[in-house]
Amino acid sequence: MSTELPPEVVRRAAELRKQIEYHNRRYYQFDEPVIADAEYDALLRELQALEREYPELQTPDSPTQRVGAAPLAAFAEVRHEVPMLSLDNAFEDGDVLDFDRRIREKLERDDTEYLAEPKLDGLAVSLLYEDGVLVRGATRGDGHSGEDVTHNVRTIRAIPLRLSGSGYPQRFEVRGEVFMPKTGFEAMNRKALEAGEKVFVNPRNAAAGSLRQLDPAATAARPLAFYCYGYGVYPAEALPATQYELMERFRNWGLPINPEIRQIRGAQGCLDYYRDLMARRHGLPYEIDGVVYKLGRFDWQAEMGYVARAPRWAVAHKFPAEEATTRVLAIEVQVGRTGALTPVARLESVFVGGVTVTNATLHNADEVRRKDIRINDWVVVRRAGDVIPEVVKSIPERRPADAAEFVMPAHCPACGSEVELEEGEAIARCSGGLYCPAQHKEAIKHFASRRAMDIEGLGDKLVDQLLERRLVDTVADLYRLTVEQLAELERMGIKSAENLVAALEKSKATTLPRFLYALGIREVGEVTARNLALHLHGLDSIIAADEDALQAIPDVGPTMAAHIAAFFRQPHNLEVIRDLRAVGLHWQETEAGPAGAQLLAGKTFVLTGTLESLTRDQAKEKLQALGAKVSGSVSKKTSYVVAGTEAGSKLAKAQELGVEILDESGLLALLGNGEI
Repeated sequence: MSTELPPEVVRRAAELRKQIEYHNRRYYQFDEPVIADAEYDALLRELQALEREYPELQTPDSPTQRVGAAPLAAFAEVRHEVPMLSLDNAFEDGDVLDFDRRIREKLERDDTEYLAEPKLDGLAVSLLYEDGVLVRGATRGDGHSGEDVTHNVRTIRAIPLRLSGSGYPQRFEVRGEVFMPKTGFEAMNRKALEAGEKVFVNPRNAAAGSLRQLDPAATAARPLAFYCYGYGVYPAEALPATQYELMERFRNWGLPINPEIRQIRGAQGCLDYYRDLMARRHGLPYEIDGVVYKLGRFDWQAEMGYVARAPRWAVAHKFPAEEATTRVLAIEVQVGRTGALTPVARLESVFVGGVTVTNATLHNADEVRRKDIRINDWVVVRRAGDVIPEVVKSIPERRPADAAEFVMPAHCPACGSEVELEEGEAIARCSGGLYCPAQHKEAIKHFASRRAMDIEGLGDKLVDQLLERRLVDTVADLYRLTVEQLAELERMGIKSAENLVAALEKSKATTLPRFLYALGIREVGEVTARNLALHLHGLDSIIAADEDALQAIPDVGPTMAAHIAAFFRQPHNLEVIRDLRAVGLHWQETEAGPAGAQLLAGKTFVLTGTLESLTRDQAKEKLQALGAKVSGSVSKKTSYVVAGTEAGSKLAKAQELGVEILDESGLLALLGNGEI
């Protein structure tokens, strides 16, 4: 029987697919990427990891199952007879070693041969030749169908319109990369600047934009080049034994081959080639972002086969992010959705790895001190996979006399609440969780969650709309929402609005432990919230408790006591709590005192099956209120198993171990008087 997928996993997978498809369109269709390659790779790797862990998530239209995006409507569509697949990426030496190991194990060989070549940063195309004449050029598109750019590729001087020599098949397909050499790119941008026209951000964008001009004459005016790297349609009986031999044939027929192609042996040969090319990359006449390793023999490639979107016999070994030097103009502090304060460097704009960088993360105050980064410093910036690039280090030798040290603010820049920074911790946090505007979304989501106030129907997108329209500033404002206001929101009709208002009204009658947990006090989970309620008997007592009194409660140590005290010390938080009580939230302050809490102390219960008179969560809360521990698994230490209807393996396990079993009536009797 299949298990239900965790909702947060389903949501994250859907979000990743949406982001990746968006960036595919920006990159492949419009030639205007808005994120760095490393960040895109990270999104794709995260989705691949989720689909490996939860195979049920994988869908035929997932970005992991295809490449790129659909062709532009301005060009005729070309259906690839042989798909133009992408390559899996390697980022560390260990990834290359794993790639080589998998091949050797599959082929049952002690050693392997590869063809290695630069990974050009351009646009993949397929060229179809018939009787030695170029008859069609197509872009990769989504890997299965691309755009017909025949008229444009004909204008690229490096691509022969008719092959030289003899011996080529009657019909075959060459695959390679259209790119723009650095000198041509720089010259083209200089002319564009002089003419007041748009300049391209990097050679890759320039090549892609040039090849997809609707007017072939415009393409002809661009300094484009081309290198072959493989084949598509090709008679099997005409293939040579190795990839390198095929490249030599292409060269003899007048097709351009990268002069850096090498035959190498084993994983160490791959890594040696990688390091050599990385050391020389800036001296090459074109941009590259890594190297590609391909298993040398075609029969070995056939034996290795393919996964959905990539061959198992090839991998792209990406270069690390590039670095540049610039100056720190200021260090500002941003407040994240969970209250974390992050220092961010505002930089003198610098071009790093194809993008212009003006901001870079400094992570936390400890990192700023460790790297000795000061305002007005000269620093090294790395274009990493983060949304904001990273400051790698300062350059003290270039430090000006007016360089100023950074000091983390004592109060939140978003709301003015106290900033907490515990000894030994790296991240400073705002303590105004209920009030701070930077934390509103997370505070509302947590407040409404099932184990907190359990407000059904208050999802992420609805919270976004409430905040965007300023209908809600704090969690207390949720209870002032009207059916009319909610019905005007996207995907919210009258019925949905009425249901949400009813759910809000229902949630007003709660318990003190649930309310405390819903406040989102740092490190206060359900167990701690219950202990606070049981030992201090009321909210006012909890608010008034000092750190010593809080530490007298089981499981509350010095750090947690400091967090609780800091939360209730903030006037803004107390204001929201008063507001919540004013709009009608209520509970029984003394529903269980210390004596009652001990009646089932030391007893462990396991709940299984369906209960008719109360939910499993309600039963758990009532047992815990009497001091019991509720576990999710049965063991010899289990005191009782409560078995409802359709009880499963836990009941069988209890019978096997001789654990005492209670039915629902036995549980209700127990909850009625706290005795067995």
